[in-house]
Amino acid sequence: MTLLDGKQTAATITGEIARKVAGIGDHRKPTLALVRVGEDPASKVYLGAKAKACAACGIESRGLHLDENASEQEVLDALRGFNEDPAVDGILLQLPLPARVDADRAIATIDPCKDVDGFHPMNLGRLASGNPRFVPCTPLGIRELLLRHGVETAGAHAVVVGRSVIVGKPVALLLALKGPGGDATVTICHSRTRDIAAVTRSADIVIAAMGVPRFITADMVSEGAAVVDVGINRVEDPTAKKGYRVVGDVDFDPVSRKAAFITPVPGGVGPMTVAMLMANTYRAWELGRETSNALR
Repeated sequence: MTLLDGKQTAATITGEIARKVAGIGDHRKPTLALVRVGEDPASKVYLGAKAKACAACGIESRGLHLDENASEQEVLDALRGFNEDPAVDGILLQLPLPARVDADRAIATIDPCKDVDGFHPMNLGRLASGNPRFVPCTPLGIRELLLRHGVETAGAHAVVVGRSVIVGKPVALLLALKGPGGDATVTICHSRTRDIAAVTRSADIVIAAMGVPRFITADMVSEGAAVVDVGINRVEDPTAKKGYRVVGDVDFDPVSRKAAFITPVPGGVGPMTVAMLMANTYRAWELGRETSNALR
C-alpha cells in the first residue's frame, strides 16, 4: 500500500511555486485577497493557514475581515473593490457566510478571472465544457495527488461518492476530461444511489466526499483500488486529549489493507487544497500579465 501523502506533496508544490515567484524579480508579486465575514472559528483557522501558505510561496496576501453584522451589500461592495484593484490577482471568500448574506450571489460577484476558488458559475461552466480556467482547489488537489503518485486514470473506473458543487461534481468532471489525470470513466454516487457498495467495489479509484465518518468500509473497496478520502469529521473519543479525534469518510485501517493507494486523514487532501489555491493564484497572476501585455 502506498500512502498518498498530501502534506509532503503539497510542500513540493509550494516549493515549486516559491521558485517561480522568486524568478519574478522586481515585478509585482502575485497577490491574494482573503475575505472573511463574521466570527466562525474554523474560518479564522483556515484563512490563517492560507495566509501562511502565501508567505511560504512569496505570494502577497491581503486580509479583510468584515463584522458578523455586515450587510450583504457591504460584502458585495468589498468584493467589487478587489475586482477593480489591478494589484489583486485572486480573491478568496471564506465560507460559510452569515445567513443574511447569499453565498451564491457573493460568489457570482467575484470577477471570474480572479476567482481562484473556482466556484464562480462561469468557471464551473468552463470546467463542464472542457475548457477549464480555475478549477476548485480540492478536486484539483485530488488530481494532482493521483498524477504525482502514478495512479493511472485513463480508462479507469472512478467512483465519486458525493455530489457537492465544491468537490463531488467538479472532481467527476475533472477526471473525465481529456489528458493527463483524466480520461476516466466516472460514476457519481449519492444518498439516493441503490447499493452503493456494489458500485464502489467496481471502482479502480474511489473518492469519498460525503461527510459521513468511516462510511467507506473494507467490503466496499476492491483489492488494489486507489482510495481518496476528502472527509474531515470529528468523532467523540474520551481517550483523546481534546475529547474527540478527526477521521475521514473512509474506515482507514481495514481499507488500507486492501487498497494499493490511500490518503490519510488528516494530512491527505487538506494540504493539497491549500497548495492548489497557491497554484491558482499564481496562474491568475500569469493570466493578468498576459492580458496586460496583449493590450499594450
